[in-house]
Amino acid sequence: MAAAFVAATVGAAAAQQSEVLFSHKHWQVEVVGWDDGSVGCVAQVSAPGESFSVWTFPDGAVQLQFYSTAWQFGEGDTANLQVQIDRRAPWNLNNAELYQNSVLFFLPDDNAGVDFIVEVARGNRLYLRSADGSDVQNYSLSGSRASIDALIECGNVIGRTNPGNPFN
Repeated sequence: MAAAFVAATVGAAAAQQSEVLFSHKHWQVEVVGWDDGSVGCVAQVSAPGESFSVWTFPDGAVQLQFYSTAWQFGEGDTANLQVQIDRRAPWNLNNAELYQNSVLFFLPDDNAGVDFIVEVARGNRLYLRSADGSDVQNYSLSGSRASIDALIECGNVIGRTNPGNPFN
């Protein structure tokens, strides 16, 4: 995995590049490098024109991205949403960012964020809903356990390459 990370970041100065690290069922895990030298890891399940992605970055931040070619949000708007995994209690994603074709939300850096990722890894289906509970989209989570494991491993690799200040 470290070799894939290096290959992705070497080409990052020219443009966005990605390297597939793992594929399982409908999921794919990649390391992505951007032209500014930043990197991230993403686990994504997709269907034509639709995707659900979990991103992780060197600072440990975890971001959810729901994408659809049918959405046209522009920039600067937010919305309150619900996400439900299987028949478990729904999660509220308050002030999720609406950006062009995507809904973006950073998970909290606490036990709730970890619990959400564990539910994704153990789940069969994720339902994206509006704040009032109306269905918007749903995504298969088949293969998510192995893919989330690969995402965590990728996040550990990119986190080690940018250790930051050891005195904080």
